[in-house]
Amino acid sequence: MKEIIKMPLPTDVSIITTYRCQMRCKMCNIWKYPSDAQKEISPKDLEILPSLKFANVTGGEPFQRRDLDDIISVLFTKAKRVVISTSGWHYDKIVKLAEKFPKIGIRVSIEGLSQRNDELRGRAGSFDNGIRTLLKLRSLGIKDIGFGITVSNHNSEDMLWLYKLAKELRMEFATAAFHNSYYFHKDDNLITNKDTVIGHFKDLILEQLKEKCPKSWGRAFFNLGLINYINDGKRMLPCEAGLANFFIEPYGDVYPCNGLEDGIWKESMGNIRDFKRFEDLWYSEQAIRVRDLVRICPKNCWMVGTAAPVIKKYFRHPAGWVLGTKLRILSKRMDCLDKIPYFNVGQNPLQGDLNYSRMTPHTDQFGVNPDENLLLIEE
Repeated sequence: MKEIIKMPLPTDVSIITTYRCQMRCKMCNIWKYPSDAQKEISPKDLEILPSLKFANVTGGEPFQRRDLDDIISVLFTKAKRVVISTSGWHYDKIVKLAEKFPKIGIRVSIEGLSQRNDELRGRAGSFDNGIRTLLKLRSLGIKDIGFGITVSNHNSEDMLWLYKLAKELRMEFATAAFHNSYYFHKDDNLITNKDTVIGHFKDLILEQLKEKCPKSWGRAFFNLGLINYINDGKRMLPCEAGLANFFIEPYGDVYPCNGLEDGIWKESMGNIRDFKRFEDLWYSEQAIRVRDLVRICPKNCWMVGTAAPVIKKYFRHPAGWVLGTKLRILSKRMDCLDKIPYFNVGQNPLQGDLNYSRMTPHTDQFGVNPDENLLLIEE
């Protein structure tokens, strides 16, 4: 193998603890394909992980796991910050775990105001349960709490109201746009009322830019990326999935992200159960091959797990956009959100280009030889 610079170990992990879920969400069919509880990764399996900055525990519904406490115990020995993404349905379990781990982060999925949320989540009372859970966590003194919305054709008008609610409650507020993935078992998650949804995102961005907090400005930039995604534009910044971050699915396979699709490409970097050291998986030829496929992946996904690391890495570009946009707003130039920037930082121009279609059925899906693009590893 050629010799080159050894890449660093990752800083972020998302662990899909289970595909089991009690919700019946309209934008996700994961509940129709539950994982086998007997075959899911164990807390001991996760002891292979390296030192990390951040670990996200997700599902399905993580609180379906009876050993979630043990998983969190292991992760707090590996990561400085651990956040669980949940429906908020399991009130008693969430409160009990938060009492045991007061530094835990909790993010509850809320898809709209009360009636709309319950329709989209497929369970009556899920809005009330989610808000009740968050308020209880606040009363316990848990600081890292918040909720988020996955924006679709059906709920964008509630987005700004949820943002205002989050501000009143002093909680974090996150956004996403629904998309297709092997993970969700969906291929029809497409926003068709684009002008309406984009209009609501613009309203949110303008509100976030008015705030004094730089974190809110970063979120405004992220939401601009969601507008770009809805419009099928090329990613503003590259996807570097499989470098700073990675996903572990319930049976131990490691993927660069959760946005892969069988119809486009989906390939594991390896399985944590097959290695004694995480470094042996991370620097394996198969992991290198997957990272090369990421560089020319045609999907233009824009999800916080893969967008946040590059926003931080290339921060001068988002910072420049924020400054320029705030000046245009002061000048009453309200068309300031109409032009989506593209930042060339040396990424492969094929990446995130939905018009690129030189794909073949299986190996070398994109008509290139990955061996020609291998990251060189210094021995």
